[in-house]
Amino acid sequence: MRRLSELSPGERGRVVKVAAQGPLAERLAAMGVTVGATVQVIRRAPLGDPVDLRVRGYHLSLRKGEANLVHVELVK
Repeated sequence: MRRLSELSPGERGRVVKVAAQGPLAERLAAMGVTVGATVQVIRRAPLGDPVDLRVRGYHLSLRKGEANLVHVELVK
């Protein structure tokens, strides 16, 4: 199991756990980052923050700290 923030561009992962709590957990769920969702890293900003993702058919940008709270298993 890895953190979403550790994936390289092009890698895909299935969300196993979202370690966020409170309003951040609600916000991630509203954006489709829930257990079982497949997430693909599209690109990173030059300094690594934010991370551009594709989840549930749309693009989403998360801060590195937010992506660090999402645990994924790699999908080939």
